[in-house]
Amino acid sequence: MTHPKTEAVAALADQRFEETLKQLGEYLAFPAISCDAAHAGDVRALAARVASDLEALGFANSRVLELPDALPSVAAEWMKAGPSKPTVLVYGHLDLQPVKGESWISDPHTLRRDGERIFARGAADDMGGWVSHLGAIKAWLDEAGELPCNIRLFIEGEEEIGSPNLERFMDAYPEAFISDVMVLTDCENPSPDLPGLTVSLRGLLEVDLTCEALRSDVHSGLWGNLIPDPALGLMMLVSRLLDDDGRLKLGRQEVPEAWRKDAWNVPLTDDVIRAGARLVEGVDKLPNNGKPPAEWIWRQPCVTVLSTSLPQTGSEKNAIRAKASAVLSFRVAPGQTHDELYAEIEKTLLANPPGVKVTLNKRGKAGMSWLYEPKGPAFEAANRAYAKAWGRPLLQIGVGGTIPFVALFGRRFGTLPLILNGVMDPETGAHGPNESMHLGVFRKAIRANVHLYAELAEVSSLVAKA
Repeated sequence: MTHPKTEAVAALADQRFEETLKQLGEYLAFPAISCDAAHAGDVRALAARVASDLEALGFANSRVLELPDALPSVAAEWMKAGPSKPTVLVYGHLDLQPVKGESWISDPHTLRRDGERIFARGAADDMGGWVSHLGAIKAWLDEAGELPCNIRLFIEGEEEIGSPNLERFMDAYPEAFISDVMVLTDCENPSPDLPGLTVSLRGLLEVDLTCEALRSDVHSGLWGNLIPDPALGLMMLVSRLLDDDGRLKLGRQEVPEAWRKDAWNVPLTDDVIRAGARLVEGVDKLPNNGKPPAEWIWRQPCVTVLSTSLPQTGSEKNAIRAKASAVLSFRVAPGQTHDELYAEIEKTLLANPPGVKVTLNKRGKAGMSWLYEPKGPAFEAANRAYAKAWGRPLLQIGVGGTIPFVALFGRRFGTLPLILNGVMDPETGAHGPNESMHLGVFRKAIRANVHLYAELAEVSSLVAKA
């Protein structure tokens, strides 16, 4: 039986929804853009504000964590439930994606409310995710005077630049991560009516592809049809990677038939895809070809052209360029290794070059894919909590993107239950203009967190295994 005041706490959290939304808006006003050194001060200011608010909330040892050559993180804990109750770590991030050059309808750092959605950079990715926990925690403390379990909070300041120093924080501040269950908030839901539990992520592999033929640019009228054109060679090579629909044809993975059957129930309808992906009139999504949309976006690899050296409009000249290059981004399927996919890419692009010299090189640090099987009493507790808040248990989903911190948590804390959820949905538009969060999702997330703490508190085996 859960804490006797759980329902009263959930009711108070509902009553205080607007107050929690106001706190979220105050945090969103900080342009904490981690990729821009000019905003490092904003990241630090927001970290200081969050640490101060957590201290006022009653969290002990609330502090801003610092490391050389890194943006700060925030850590705090409430451990008064005692050693017989499990400790839950809640992870989130306070840094934001950039907004420069994007077409926002309103100021991206001022919360705008329109119907059932709010709009601001970071509204759902990921400020709304971890602020939903603050709403639940405050309701617990004000109504019950306590939390049913111990809670640690770790709010990172560098997730949007790939968490380059997160493992350093883990090494330097190991006490901040000691827990029995981890709740990672930076994920999404398949719709505003269906709560998602993320169990897979695609990895990331970037390559430089270069085609070279000449020592310098030459006149296209004098030499066209006699010599190879590196720009056309580049286009020909990229086309080798694709099937007739424009999808990557390399490295495709087999998935269990039972999973594929269930994936047809994920509500990625034509309308949802059209709205979420911002398709223009007259353009349709790619055909299913016997695979559910969820499989294509979560469990199969794909390729994107990130940039090319091809001349932009305004820099045209009638010349065959000496060389042409592209940066290609490959999403690696869950359970697939970078080496496996790269071997296929290499074989496809380097065999029988189209009359040009071809070079292919890996670029930067690859992001690992992740495939997880959620089993055990912590996930049963999570399902009970979400059934009470959303009217149904968590639906196991994937995320087509790459989240480096998840693979790191999986490697460092893989023996612990990792509950990945969040407040995004297909219309959120994370990393793009007019990012938004559905208010119904935010309200249900707060309520689910109230119940999650109560349900996890009763799972004594979590402490026994710690």
